[in-house]
Amino acid sequence: MSPVTAVRDLGVYLDAGVSMTAHVTATVRTCFAALRQIRSVRRSLSREALLTLIRALVVSKLDYCNSVLVGVSRSLHRRLQLVLNAAARLVFSTRRSEHVTPLFRDLHWLKVPERVQFRLCVLAYRSSYLAETLHLTSSVKSRHRFRSSFTSALLVPATQRMTLGDQAFPSAAACTWNALPDSVRTSSSCMALRRQLKTILFKASFVDDQT
Repeated sequence: MSPVTAVRDLGVYLDAGVSMTAHVTATVRTCFAALRQIRSVRRSLSREALLTLIRALVVSKLDYCNSVLVGVSRSLHRRLQLVLNAAARLVFSTRRSEHVTPLFRDLHWLKVPERVQFRLCVLAYRSSYLAETLHLTSSVKSRHRFRSSFTSALLVPATQRMTLGDQAFPSAAACTWNALPDSVRTSSSCMALRRQLKTILFKASFVDDQT
């Protein structure tokens, strides 16, 4: 039997180089197929019904397990962003040549890189079940003399390979989490964290926007 170039596990495609190209290709293909189907019945739908379909059939697929996309190439992010752009234009029935930033602002949608960051940070906040992989710097005795030991920062584990080690959840989640303001990291609830995090990342999505 010939070796395969990619395998699927829980809906995520993993290629030999862990570049996530196979996963992005499959996601883009599925999302654009769904958008074509939705577009065919667009005139029969209300705005609310249209948004419900797009969120269920397109946006949910872009967000599914998107934390595995941390560290992927810009070209892969761009391919996923084109799907989100097409979805926003379908909601407002705008032409492809029109700028999408006003549409994203009205929908209050994050762009793809920020969506990945959002998911990583929420997972880090709710990761009590991953206690063996994520640690507060304050829990490490050897770091008690450092200023970080008095904050809610996470310990970033040492890695050997940038393409694999830095993309692993313990490293990627800790780095993304530590970049947040301490006021966000110490949110009293997951809902409060999501609200503050969305505001911060939404602003970051449209700084010097060139989409």
